[in-house]
Parts: sequence; structure tokens; C-alpha cells
Amino acid sequence: MGLPPLSRSLLAPKVLSGLYRKHLADPRQERLFLGNVGFLTAFTTVRAITHAIRAGRGPFRNIEPGGRHIHHMTFGIIGLLLTGYAWNAQVALGVDPKRRWGSRTAAIGYGMASALTLDEFALWLNLQDDYWTSEGRESIDAVVIFGSLLFLALMNQDLLREASEIASGRRDARELVH
Repeated sequence: MGLPPLSRSLLAPKVLSGLYRKHLADPRQERLFLGNVGFLTAFTTVRAITHAIRAGRGPFRNIEPGGRHIHHMTFGIIGLLLTGYAWNAQVALGVDPKRRWGSRTAAIGYGMASALTLDEFALWLNLQDDYWTSEGRESIDAVVIFGSLLFLALMNQDLLREASEIASGRRDARELVH
């Protein structure tokens, strides 16, 4: 009936690696998954950083060369342009296992750039800096976080189900460890 808790925790990286290989072997599924991980990671990170800047905590400061505030949406747009160019040039589409790192990197970059851009959706929709108003924050936060988590869960139902079965001890993880 599965491994004892200590054995499960010692094998956790190998089990996660086995789950990843099993459920994300298809390059398209892997890119979608990594893009969503990049999106969710960048969104939560940029939100934490902007809140720290606003509160005057930590090493973070606004980027203001020559007194002009550069919004993080700018970096998102640049990232989207670079990712789109890489995909158009077929630099980062590799399905060949030897070239999949470019594809993986582009997928993560696309997700991150999308998050940076969409985090300031209210700015480009209203053409005014309302990031800290209710119009600029509440609905975007809720929709994006919920939508990202839901998409991750729906896209990888089998992976999540199997991971939860292993974590709860209802399934043996040794078959995934090579």
C-alpha cells in the first residue's frame, strides 16, 4: 500500500520528474503547461513586487529613467514581441528532444510576458494609470488568478489526480522512478 511518508518525501523529486515525463511527453502539452506556469509565477511575483514598492519595503523601486515611469507592461510587450519573433522564425518550436529547451524557454517567456502585459490591462484599456484603483485591480486579480489555476487544473487533470493519489499514499510512486 504505497511507501511510508519518509520514503515518499525522499523520492518526491523523482516522482515529480516521472509524473512530468508521463503526462507532459507531448511537446505541445508541455509548452501549454510551461506557459501557464510562467504566467502564474510572473503574475504573483509582479503583484508582490508592486505591493512592496507601494509600501516602500524591500530593495524594489519603480524604474524611472529621466523621471519617466516605465510600467512593467512595457517589458511584457517586449517579451511578447521577442517570443512571437522566435516562434515565427521557428527558433523555439522544436519537437526534437535535443532542441526542446528553446521551446520550453519560449513557452515560459510567453506566459511571463503575457502576465506582465495583462497585469496592466486597465492601463491600456482606460489609457490612464489606474493600477491601484478598484477598476485596475479587483476584477483583473480575481479573473486572472482563478482562470490560470482553473486552466492548469483542467489541462492536466490526469497529472493532478495521480499526484494527489501518490501524495495521499493511495498509489505507489515507485513505477515513476527510474
